[in-house]
Amino acid sequence: GFRTGREAAGGIQAGGAWGVTVARGYAKASNAAKEVIKTLKLYKPTSPGQRGRITTVRDSLWKGKPYKPLTVGLRKSGGRNNHGRITVWHRGGGHKRLYRMVDFQRKLRDVTGIVRRIEYDPNRTTRIALVDYEGDAKPAYLLAVDGMKAGDTVRSGDSNTEIRPGNAMPISSMPVGTNIHNIELRPGQGGKLVRAAGTTAVLVKKGEGGYATVKLPSGEQRLILNTCYATVGMLSNREHHNRVLGKAGAKRWLGVRPTTRGVAMNPIDHPHGGGEGRTSGGRPSCTPWGVQTKGKRTRNNKKTDNMRVSRRPTGKLKSKK
Repeated sequence: GFRTGREAAGGIQAGGAWGVTVARGYAKASNAAKEVIKTLKLYKPTSPGQRGRITTVRDSLWKGKPYKPLTVGLRKSGGRNNHGRITVWHRGGGHKRLYRMVDFQRKLRDVTGIVRRIEYDPNRTTRIALVDYEGDAKPAYLLAVDGMKAGDTVRSGDSNTEIRPGNAMPISSMPVGTNIHNIELRPGQGGKLVRAAGTTAVLVKKGEGGYATVKLPSGEQRLILNTCYATVGMLSNREHHNRVLGKAGAKRWLGVRPTTRGVAMNPIDHPHGGGEGRTSGGRPSCTPWGVQTKGKRTRNNKKTDNMRVSRRPTGKLKSKK
């Protein structure tokens, strides 16, 4: 490709149709880069922690407090269970949070809602939308789809519901090829799958046995009941995966504590521990309990094995025979 517009112009004159094609590709790439820059915030290196720090833009989000009737206090566990023993490592501290009660079930059916505002939610990576409904229905928080803004309308239900981002309906009412998120596993249970920022699944096929085939973001294809609800569209904050925290303290704000390497421990604490001087562990990478970490499958749920049409791609190259 060309590094500058002047080089692209030279390519057009010299290469004819080929130059035009490459120049168009350059223009598309530059436009895409501009769109990414609009959604990411780069910091000036006024300190070592600010150098390289990148966050997602929040200028268009609600700057006030959340809607109080839909919030509840959130107690931190610090990774400990009901006996006070640490069951999840590297958890503790972090900024105090209020939990926003999000409507994953889309309980109000066949009622039009109007988005009041888009808010930041510290408990999830995607944005949430405060929606006002017609009549006497109370407001609700929903997962905001990509491009949603104040004044947009959303609807949930099987009848008179358009195939439009933000609308929820049974999978049986959607055409094949629809991008969906917040997918139920059991009817009425509420969405369980595809709820993170920028994620979307694809409805691949609608079968005759009451099940539809859905391709998840991981690449796995799974059977979902046709009567389960899902929401149309891609979730908001899709540049979340491009953020750079910039310093260790930013990770502490999120409630994540430091990780000690196994090779820095004693033999009683980790299989990689001990040895004279610095060692590499002396065995394939594993957890403190001896389970291999580099690609070993640990899934053990035989009840749902028959619901998987195909596993996610592993990325390993197939050996040529």
